[in-house]
Amino acid sequence: MAGHLYIGLMSGTSTDGVDAVLADFANPSQPKLIKAIALAMPPSLRTTLLALNSPGDNELHRAAEAGLALAKLYHTACVQLLQATHFTATDIRAIGAHGQTVRHRPDLGFTIQLNAPAHLAEATDIDVIADFRSRDIAAGGHGAPLVPAFHQALLSNATRRTIVNLGGIANITRLHPGKPVTGFDTGPANVLMDYWCERHMKQPFDAHGAWAAQGIASNDLLEYLISSEPWFTKAPPKSTGRDLFNANWLTQRLEEWAGSNSNVSLRPVDVQATLLALTAKTVATSIECYASATQEVLVCGGGALNDTLMQVLQAQLKCPVRSTSELGIDAQHVEALAFAWLAWAYDTGHKAALPDVTGARHSTILGCRYYA
Repeated sequence: MAGHLYIGLMSGTSTDGVDAVLADFANPSQPKLIKAIALAMPPSLRTTLLALNSPGDNELHRAAEAGLALAKLYHTACVQLLQATHFTATDIRAIGAHGQTVRHRPDLGFTIQLNAPAHLAEATDIDVIADFRSRDIAAGGHGAPLVPAFHQALLSNATRRTIVNLGGIANITRLHPGKPVTGFDTGPANVLMDYWCERHMKQPFDAHGAWAAQGIASNDLLEYLISSEPWFTKAPPKSTGRDLFNANWLTQRLEEWAGSNSNVSLRPVDVQATLLALTAKTVATSIECYASATQEVLVCGGGALNDTLMQVLQAQLKCPVRSTSELGIDAQHVEALAFAWLAWAYDTGHKAALPDVTGARHSTILGCRYYA
């Protein structure tokens, strides 16, 4: 049996690529990140995955093919990690592979992450631990967010911290000494901004928030986007994804708002600035409501690289806001590292599902093992 080396694989709501890390968990509270790589999502696979977020023809066949294609991309990432570090398959204890979420309906008792973990185990000759969400959902939880237990292990100290993960969807983790760890999704982070940028700028994302910085956020539109969506007023535990926050959601609300404000004309760049403000406002409001004693906010995920978003978020919060990269933990690698940690947690029998986060009836061990 291999030692303490784990690979973590993550393809998130943004569907822009695969993040992969190789880490040493000899000291689980201070894992050593050995190597990290990122692979772009092939355009054809991205198109397929995004389409599978909505009902369509021949879904089962298309989903199976997409899962296989994603597993091949995961395999490529694993091979590159091993080649770069000169480790072999026998050195790796397990791979934590999340898969690509295409439906998330905990209210109906299910969540779907496309993956082909058996094929990945066969191709890599390494055990694969996958299907991290369904056990918590079976216990009555949301199966999300999964990262708070990892944030607790990695980032807890004497300071009252709140961790903000800005992926496609935003979520927060409250790490306040003497208080239970809590966390929940707050709403869209990059998912709507990426869509709007791709539609109008033909770019997959707004690098550093440079385009949004050129716009003027509309307070009226911002308030409408928030007030028209009941999900924002739900109390945690709660989670969300592209099932709700997608192109149709945004298009419908823009049309409704324009119909009631026919004398106002917003440029696309102003809408982008407003979407950025939506992310910042919903995150800041969530922290104010559920983690008001926070002394420091640490940000991870791709949104941590959006300078404009970080500036707007700082302006709305009373405490310092900084990237986890300033602590030596690259903001873009946190989620992939979390899935390596979840694989370690499965191996060691650590119950990584936190009922105070997900709303489950009890804590559970997350994942399912596919032996090589």
